[in-house]
Amino acid sequence: MSFAHPIVLLALAIPVLLIVFQWMTRARALPLPFDHQKSPHRKWLALLLNLVNTLPYLVLATLILIAAGPRTFERPKSERELTNIMFCLDVSGSMTASFGPGDRYDSAMESLNEFLDYRKGDAFSLMVFGGDNLRWVPLTTDVSAFRHAPPFLHPSKLPKWFNGGTFIGKALKQAEKELLTTETGDRLIILLSDGASFDLSDGNDVKIARSLADNNITVFAIHIGGGAPPAEVSVISSITGGETFAAGDPNALKAVFQRIDAMAQASLVRLTPDPVDYFRPYLITAFSLAGTYLLTLFGLRYTPW
Repeated sequence: MSFAHPIVLLALAIPVLLIVFQWMTRARALPLPFDHQKSPHRKWLALLLNLVNTLPYLVLATLILIAAGPRTFERPKSERELTNIMFCLDVSGSMTASFGPGDRYDSAMESLNEFLDYRKGDAFSLMVFGGDNLRWVPLTTDVSAFRHAPPFLHPSKLPKWFNGGTFIGKALKQAEKELLTTETGDRLIILLSDGASFDLSDGNDVKIARSLADNNITVFAIHIGGGAPPAEVSVISSITGGETFAAGDPNALKAVFQRIDAMAQASLVRLTPDPVDYFRPYLITAFSLAGTYLLTLFGLRYTPW
């Protein structure tokens, strides 16, 4: 419990002094002839009258408390912490290979967009890579750009110099730079590729993985198509605290995304409660005291005649 204007509480000295005066002094009575007659002495009546005459001062004290602005703290809330997710999508020529009803690229894009539907509140970015890389969508909570991306990024529509090769290491380094621009939230890379990358050889995979881990970036890798995922990619996922999956068909690919969603749950941040006005109990008390005093005026009051 706190008050917005605590200085006002000094005025409580007024009703306190009035109450003391009420109980310490004896009111002057107008003597009447029947006062000299013998009558039973009723101390309880004097006590009751003092209590009744104290009620207005208690009402005044309650009004002073209201003027001081009583406050209480609302119940602490939890807020979902933002997760910054960077998709690194392979658009090399091999991604046009048949995969279910479409090709590997089409299935990857379809599953990626479905993943966005059950990750409300996160920020997403999309980078495509082959022989080079391009950030197509910057980190944003507005996913409309993802919905319109598939027709423009299909490997068959990209220049030969761009989709001729699979440079995973180069793409991960660029994704790391993008994610380091974020100041809050978790950082996550989801790598979708169907091949190996020679720029991860000679220990480069461990070097990249340690840099990502030092910057609290987790990598989940999805190998699309047949065969086992490249060992270098698995090393990167393992060191960063992620995991590598193999998706041999479109249904498996969707299941992998669901698994990643379950593993990368957003954490909840406890918010500091804000102070809010707390007049209700004081108003109820003031009206109750005032109402009781008004009722006593109809028959229980001091009068000299």
